[in-house]
Amino acid sequence: MAEKKFGAKSTALEVIAGHDLSGRDAIVTGGASGIGVETVRALAVAGARVVLATRDRAKGDSVAATLRKETARDAIEFRALDLASLASVRAFVAEYLKLKRKLHILINNAGIMATPLAYTADGFESQFGTNHLGHFALTTGLLPALKAADKARIVELTSIGHRRSDVHFDDLNFHRRPYDPWDAYGQSKTANVLFAVGATERLRADSIVANAVHPGGIMSGLQKYVSREEQIKMGWIDESGTVNPRFKSTEQGAATSIWAAVAPELEGVGGRYLEDCSVAKPRSRDSPFSGVMPYALDASHARQLWSVSEELIAES
Repeated sequence: MAEKKFGAKSTALEVIAGHDLSGRDAIVTGGASGIGVETVRALAVAGARVVLATRDRAKGDSVAATLRKETARDAIEFRALDLASLASVRAFVAEYLKLKRKLHILINNAGIMATPLAYTADGFESQFGTNHLGHFALTTGLLPALKAADKARIVELTSIGHRRSDVHFDDLNFHRRPYDPWDAYGQSKTANVLFAVGATERLRADSIVANAVHPGGIMSGLQKYVSREEQIKMGWIDESGTVNPRFKSTEQGAATSIWAAVAPELEGVGGRYLEDCSVAKPRSRDSPFSGVMPYALDASHARQLWSVSEELIAES
């Protein structure tokens, strides 16, 4: 690896500076809110044609129009995608493939966190179904476009929350074990890392690599199911509502996603867990707010998850 240029406080625009993405296509899921907006902005500023994919049509159209105006780039478009519905995912894939475009960068950014127990349209626990299976179906569906691109990169958003749980293959959907919103979130975020490991192993021959990105703590709509009391208990905010200084701005939160998408030092490098614009080290007691759990990088688990995911989406 080259000498580190960026870190926790870097912004997406700082990371993208000097890169020319003209003639390249990108998709960003959840691109109409939070760090997704800044991810789309940075890619567009560098010259990429960017599809902003989200389920809220009105919001998606509005954000895309705003970003076109702010960046003076016309190649930002909205396309509807509901990751909690495999029918919606398949419709999105079919429409994109009809365009006959290559896909150089796929950033699986969208997600939900610590939600009450609910199930997707296809019967999957909502966090596993949305955060992992929806993106799994999207990515595998888009493989023709990814394979057609030169050295395509997949960026899979994960979280430090992956520490809460490994993937429980014996009860993925909490049909038997007690439901805990954070355990469910942790399982889905571990699945995101394992997907990056599995995708890189399977797709490297097609010059496709995937990496998982922990963006850091960012206050956004992701916290809507987390009460003020719980946020105080976890140290995210204090009694006055002041946000913990460890948290990042949305511009900083998007930086590692952009680094994963364009950094020359990551060419051909996949199956990693990235944070603060670097490859993370294993979790240790000495670094309580950084690092990755070994089970999230387990190649055998990644293969098992891939096979199970294929079966689940095929049956739905």
